[in-house]
Amino acid sequence: MLDKTITLFLADDHTIVRQGLAKLLEGEANLRVVGEAENGREAVEKVERLKPNIVLMDIAMPLLNGIEATRQIRKVCPQTKVIILSMHSHDRYISELFSLGASGYLLKNSTGIDIIKAIHAALKGETYLSPSISQKVIEDYISLKRKSHQEDLYNSLSNR
Repeated sequence: MLDKTITLFLADDHTIVRQGLAKLLEGEANLRVVGEAENGREAVEKVERLKPNIVLMDIAMPLLNGIEATRQIRKVCPQTKVIILSMHSHDRYISELFSLGASGYLLKNSTGIDIIKAIHAALKGETYLSPSISQKVIEDYISLKRKSHQEDLYNSLSNR
């Protein structure tokens, strides 16, 4: 995959963010930004037409949020990987986006190296998370396991 050009699409309602990402990504030899959108509806329409390898998607966008845009993109272009790049780290967003098939979740305080790693991981069918998101997912998993174990113990009690 290193020899092949990886096509990218940027979906964020802030122009400066899209321009900064484009500049960062175009600096990599095998990456090429093929399109941009400032709202979710525009992102879905353009991604369906352009069929990029990867979409970098913000969550909070006008007309159609990034969650619904991800749902629609994964439906019309299942081969296109979606990586979330957001300032939101709410558990609800994380779990919903992964259930929709997102390939990564990065916070906007991530480094350019993290974004590049997430792109390459997505292309290999792997999942990439920001370190703080990884920690949150692990804590939620441990909490769920602990709760499940307590329920199992309770259910094993006899009526007596």
